[in-house]
Amino acid sequence: MYTLAFIQAATQTATKQPNPYSSLIFFAAIIVIFYFFMIRPQTKKQKELRNYRENLKKGDKVVTAGGLYGRIYEINGPTVLLEVDQNVKIKVDKGSIVRTAEDITEQPKQ
Repeated sequence: MYTLAFIQAATQTATKQPNPYSSLIFFAAIIVIFYFFMIRPQTKKQKELRNYRENLKKGDKVVTAGGLYGRIYEINGPTVLLEVDQNVKIKVDKGSIVRTAEDITEQPKQ
């Protein structure tokens, strides 16, 4: 009698195996979530910044990554000559320009 109950219990547990595709679906869902919430917005932001740097022109007021404010005096390929004061010009890499100076002044103070 006990052996029959033991055999029935063993067969019931053996037939209740988890679906191997459920873990694959779970990991695929995690990857999709990471893509849409982390990777895609970052690549979009990098593309906008690259387009901004390519469309810089003489006279634009900009801010560098180091916090220097200046006006573009001259563009020479990958470098930019910034006029930070009257007759004071510095050469910076285009990659260090992060935004326009107008973007800073238009933001509301908190």
